[in-house]
Amino acid sequence: MKTPNPPEEDLKRTLRGTLERIVFHNEENCWTVLRLKLQSRADPVTVVGTIPAPQPGTALSVTGVWVNDQRFGRQFKMESFEALLPASIDGILHYLGSGLIKGIGPRMAKRIVDKFGVDAFRILDEQSELLEQVKGISPRKLESIKKAWSEHRGIRDLIMFLQPHGISAAYAVRIFKQYGGNALDVVQENPYRLAMDVYGIGFTTADSIAMKLGFDPAGELRAEAGLLYTLRKLNDEGHVFYPLEELIHKCADDLGAETETIRQALSALQGEERVVIDDLWNEAHEPYQGVYLSRYYHYEKNIAHYLHRLLHSPKSVSFPDPEDLLKGVLSMLPQELAEEQIKAARAALFDKLLVITGGPGTGKTTVINGIIKLFEKRGAKVLLAAPTGRAAKRMAEATGREAKTIHRLLEYSPREDGFQRNENHPLACGLLVIDEASMLDTMLMCHLAKALPLGSTLVLAGDVNQLPSVGPGNVLGDIMDSGTARIVCLTEIFRQAAESEIIVNAHLINHGQVPPLSNNSSPSDFYFIRRDDPEQAADLLVELVRDHIPRKFGFDPVDDIQVLSPMHRGSAGVEELNTRLQAALNKESKRIKRGARSFCLGDKVMQIRNNYDKDVFNGDIGRVCQVNEEEKELTVRYEDKNVIYAQEELDEISMAYAVSVHKSQGSEYPAVVIPVLTEHYMLLQRNLLYTGVTRGKRLVILVGSPRAMHIAVNNNRTKRRFTWLDRRLAAGE
Repeated sequence: MKTPNPPEEDLKRTLRGTLERIVFHNEENCWTVLRLKLQSRADPVTVVGTIPAPQPGTALSVTGVWVNDQRFGRQFKMESFEALLPASIDGILHYLGSGLIKGIGPRMAKRIVDKFGVDAFRILDEQSELLEQVKGISPRKLESIKKAWSEHRGIRDLIMFLQPHGISAAYAVRIFKQYGGNALDVVQENPYRLAMDVYGIGFTTADSIAMKLGFDPAGELRAEAGLLYTLRKLNDEGHVFYPLEELIHKCADDLGAETETIRQALSALQGEERVVIDDLWNEAHEPYQGVYLSRYYHYEKNIAHYLHRLLHSPKSVSFPDPEDLLKGVLSMLPQELAEEQIKAARAALFDKLLVITGGPGTGKTTVINGIIKLFEKRGAKVLLAAPTGRAAKRMAEATGREAKTIHRLLEYSPREDGFQRNENHPLACGLLVIDEASMLDTMLMCHLAKALPLGSTLVLAGDVNQLPSVGPGNVLGDIMDSGTARIVCLTEIFRQAAESEIIVNAHLINHGQVPPLSNNSSPSDFYFIRRDDPEQAADLLVELVRDHIPRKFGFDPVDDIQVLSPMHRGSAGVEELNTRLQAALNKESKRIKRGARSFCLGDKVMQIRNNYDKDVFNGDIGRVCQVNEEEKELTVRYEDKNVIYAQEELDEISMAYAVSVHKSQGSEYPAVVIPVLTEHYMLLQRNLLYTGVTRGKRLVILVGSPRAMHIAVNNNRTKRRFTWLDRRLAAGE
């Protein structure tokens, strides 16, 4: 019996043509509807499927089946595709002018095609030096185009390999930049490296690629990658190490693997010196083992070593008549110091390591100014620094002296990929003062400790009751707990500061008392507005920022007012508030899309990871000052520089009309608005609310429910961070 032919819809076919028009494209999942012009027919056909970064003019070979959609009619359902270089003049022009090749826009593309015609691609591949014959292409521009074209060819191959695995073209670019011409080989040989080496690609994505390539799900390579990734995630949560048995069971659960497989992988990583297993003990003095990523073990050990060395070296600045000097300098200060402040200033004359801690209005800056004058009277060089640019700027304004970020103080060099100041090339100073020391994480403190001159005095000033550092560790708290530093706690609120309800209420919160939530009619700098419903709270918050605060207090809604939220998700979380505030405050049409987010001219943005090449760091806030839609890049103006971001780099910045309280550390704003709602229950903590309130300089408005306020103030439980710095310091390691 003759087998009937299958219907056309069941036959897999391959179509070749030119991408004429993009009807729809979702940047998140790359789902695309496009019109493909075939040589064999006059009218273009509709093709649907997943394709990253589609560009009109691209020659495509698509494989799939014909389907009849009830709503849209006959379509070609694409299962796979291959991007081919176009052969026609129009196709080449479209392709080169699409913005895909950095440095070549539509006008430059036309000049190249007018000059070389259908040979344009061959010229780019084989005789690129001839491009200098094209108007506007200088030798410098030529080098830029050659580099971009070479990268593009490599990236195209990588995109073709990665797109079935759900990795976008933007990430393919990042992978190519990480591994260069070997990118495809690296990914094929060990896709788990992506989770370790490439920002933004997690273990789940790398694991998905590995499974599709046939890697053993029970294999040791997967277990090793899972362990390293888990330790990194725990670092992100603030831990410097993690207890061994807890780590093994956590990884086994997450990976669906046997604990013995995890133990073998951990042993292999230890043998490769990628992790360190150290013998520790708990509060009951029972022994257990902690697992570190190697670099964090050495960071912690080095902090203890170099601070111990500092403490046991004589001071390079002598004070022959300390009490007379102290009396003379204090008499020159504009205001009389309290006994606690005098105690701190006196301690700086004798001790090598001093911690000055206290809340707002307790006079930390006054003490620091006094200590600076004491050392300057003896001819000592004084250096001032803080972890962030904003904190350094505030320090400079308060002291009248230059203050730098710690990165700049230690002279970080992108070219050398390291700090130029270290034990072999220490800082030159008799006194180093670090403000906002609660923000110091383990890595930064390690490099700072390495660069300390042996004879110098180190003063760490900060508020230990604020949130701990964003990075791993609890450096200020551990130094205070170790017993190795002289500690002065400032508690007295001075008269002028006591007139501010922001400061008074911040101290009430810190002492576990809910501030008054009923606003009287008299002018104030602190307000609580009741809104129990999160949607209503978010609506009011936008109205406050856009209309009421600027009208009543004269603050600029973008530059002066900062919204702080405890959480990222939810109706009054950072993400939703940024969407609402951008729509309310910025009507600019020039924009560049990155995923579901559009960045517009004038937007307030924040850098969300350290980028040493660009000299911008996690938490830096700027404004979008230029949008180049043709080159698909934007420029952000930070306080002292402009920084250019290509489209694939835009996940390094986020909207900053609203930011998390954690991200606000080290900063002060003229006005702060904070939602405090029961939907934020998981993060309603006293130190978080206290940190948020103390960010406001002249105005703080809380919007939310009294119940949420009570929950936050009464919750003084902080999540434990696994660190061992205090014990190492105490033991003199």
